[in-house]
Amino acid sequence: MSTSTTDVAIETSGLVKTFGKTRALDGVDLVVPRGSVYGVLGPNGAGKTTAVRVLATLLRADGGEARVFGHDVRRDPDAVRSRVSLTGQYASVDEDLTGTENLVLLGRLVGYGKGAARERAARLLEAFGLTDAADRQVKNYSGGMRRRIDIAASILNTPDLLFLDEPTTGLDPRSRNHVWDIVRVVVAQGTTVLLTTQYLEEADRLAGRIAVIDHGKVIAEGTPGELKSSVGAGSVHLRLREAAQRPEAQRLLARVLDAPVDQDADPVALTARLATVRTGSGASEQASRALAELAAAGITVDDFSLGQPSLDEVFLTLTGRPAEQDTGGTGDNGKEMAA
Repeated sequence: MSTSTTDVAIETSGLVKTFGKTRALDGVDLVVPRGSVYGVLGPNGAGKTTAVRVLATLLRADGGEARVFGHDVRRDPDAVRSRVSLTGQYASVDEDLTGTENLVLLGRLVGYGKGAARERAARLLEAFGLTDAADRQVKNYSGGMRRRIDIAASILNTPDLLFLDEPTTGLDPRSRNHVWDIVRVVVAQGTTVLLTTQYLEEADRLAGRIAVIDHGKVIAEGTPGELKSSVGAGSVHLRLREAAQRPEAQRLLARVLDAPVDQDADPVALTARLATVRTGSGASEQASRALAELAAAGITVDDFSLGQPSLDEVFLTLTGRPAEQDTGGTGDNGKEMAA
């Protein structure tokens, strides 16, 4: 492993973790810059949570090296713990306590005096839009409110590095957007965020760089734009008027575009990746020719768009399956090893 510099928050080399015969992490290499959101993207069972638990000193790796702000996670765990905080997939606050009681209790545990803990709790509840619910038991909070109180608890001491392990799983779109806004504020205040997610839109919206992980291996890494450009120069999306015309339209598009054409779950939708076109004008010309030939064949197109490939297409190209598909991995104690 190279020597960590002041602009690197996390650096791993050949990280390995096994559960029985299963290699949850199989030689993971990561370099996470400070002051950014770094996304770790992958399906359930890919190795994301295992990586977070190793980096947060909750699990000991079986091989390789990992440093957080230059501190070895195995040899200097206390130094690592003093600079990080973790929000896991499930609420870690006490559901029988109110929002205020939870934050005051945690504030006292990390060293605040009684008055300072109450003041800090009040500021966080206001910042996270929870003032009206401050005196309600957490068990009566909605899912989105629970995630917000969880993140608030994680930043009581403003950590240098915040691990967010699938923070929006199960949330409705409005609550998810609220959590995204909170993440942006946290980063703007100087905290580095390592975000694990299986939601491609979440990674695309928040992360400056993304590592795609599958079966315990990093299979791609880069900015969202770099990952998208790696699978093609453009992407054609269209919706047909009649589902019965999809097979013929798929054959025609594959011939005209000289590109693979995927069938979406929507029975009238098709997507083609233009892997051979290198300029915007060339992609437009190919797409126009395809539309003309579809019309000549009597196939009606109700909606059409040409744009950069999506992260969904990146993941499908890299792994051969959608990101949300569960790999069925399990780890110690029969639990999912790396959601």
